[in-house]
Amino acid sequence: MLIYGKEVAAKTLEKITAETQDFCHKYGRKPTLAVIIVGEDPASQTYVRNKINGCKQVGFNSLSYEYADGTPQEEIIAQIKSLADDDTVDGILVQLPLPKGYDEEKILAYIPDSKDVDGFNASNIGSLCLNRPRTVSCTPLGVMHMLEYTGVDLTGKHAVVLGRSNTVGKPMAILLLNANCTVTVCHSKTKNMSEITKQADILVVAIGKPKFVTADMVKDGAIVIDVGINRVDGKICGDVDFESVAPKTSFVSPVPGGVGPMTISMLLFNTLMSAKSRENER
Repeated sequence: MLIYGKEVAAKTLEKITAETQDFCHKYGRKPTLAVIIVGEDPASQTYVRNKINGCKQVGFNSLSYEYADGTPQEEIIAQIKSLADDDTVDGILVQLPLPKGYDEEKILAYIPDSKDVDGFNASNIGSLCLNRPRTVSCTPLGVMHMLEYTGVDLTGKHAVVLGRSNTVGKPMAILLLNANCTVTVCHSKTKNMSEITKQADILVVAIGKPKFVTADMVKDGAIVIDVGINRVDGKICGDVDFESVAPKTSFVSPVPGGVGPMTISMLLFNTLMSAKSRENER
């Protein structure tokens, strides 16, 4: 069975829209997301447009700050500091990846925990590790919503995550562990990877290699979530060889139309939660 992230995201956006209306009525303002983009990478520009359009759809305010590649890093940091001090801004997002020459870790460190709606801040990752999550990275959180949508009880399931990035792989593994799965993380140095993936009840693939996972690497009846987005010969595909793998699965997410829509809906969810939390603290 296919898991279309677009369907799951639509239900989430409906709920966010309704809660945003209540928020506006109660506090007399709209939740506000500020997005910073550096350079002219077409994919990044598309992502930013989608995020701004998402804000409009649910009733948020959005602020967009565009900087040319080569803009001094201190200027970008100064903008983040200004947004951090702006009481009307609930979330700050720096579109990644940044062009070469920028220190992503240093720049992101200036985003306050309370406005880190991407969930990349070290403090938010630490809270997730302690199973006391505040803001969770958007893509892994979206995957968890998709797994919930299947109705499958995750307790005791063997979950295998392909990829150990700070933005997807590591938080994904922690979320699955917190959901009482037995978790294995595979990466570029893993030996006998296919032997491990064939044991997975749940396989989450975020390895960045087009059609890397083939049918012989997948257990019959597994749930397969493909986080990858690759362009091959002008066409978008995932990290999973969908045509060969799909018939073996109980649930599988396609690319495009799978995880992608969930990432933006979770960003909006995080922004709304940040706005509510900040109002409650006043």
